[in-house]
Amino acid sequence: PTYERDAAGHARWTDPVTAEPLSTQQLQQLDALLRSQGEDPDHAVPLPLLQLKRRARVRADLLEDEWLTYAALAERRGASLDATRFSVHKDAADRRLLVLREGPDTVVPAFQLTDDGAIRPELEPVLAPLLAAEMDPWRAWAWLARPAALLGGQVPEQAVRDPEESEIVVRAAIHLAARVVIGGAG
Repeated sequence: PTYERDAAGHARWTDPVTAEPLSTQQLQQLDALLRSQGEDPDHAVPLPLLQLKRRARVRADLLEDEWLTYAALAERRGASLDATRFSVHKDAADRRLLVLREGPDTVVPAFQLTDDGAIRPELEPVLAPLLAAEMDPWRAWAWLARPAALLGGQVPEQAVRDPEESEIVVRAAIHLAARVVIGGAG
């Protein structure tokens, strides 16, 4: 079904086959279906749709952060493109570097690198469990670069720089990785 809002903001649902307004019974069935997967009282949108919208927003926000392509990373490192590509793939396979696909590009979030393009050593024990758990790389990036509930609102990639906090960040990453493995929520 599709809907249009009237002047008062109420949804007027239409049957896609007949183009007629939905009957009371059809509206009740639609309401039950929409609310069966979660409830947003303002809009009655299924929870999975809200989750998709949130993931798209988080992904767009992450792409506003600094990230590097192979070419940009090669330039930062002062290395050839081929050597950089090889190094990125090796480091990703060794679970030392988070690498993502964005359209045709392979991107490396810059937070995990030093100014000269080397991997930040304090991040390796944080990345390893997340990547070993095969966590969705976009979710891993979001967890690493945004305030995390498991850390009382601290940003993991920043908190791990503090020697007093680094062990807590590593334990939080291990806990999150275990949840991914157990729950299958990569």
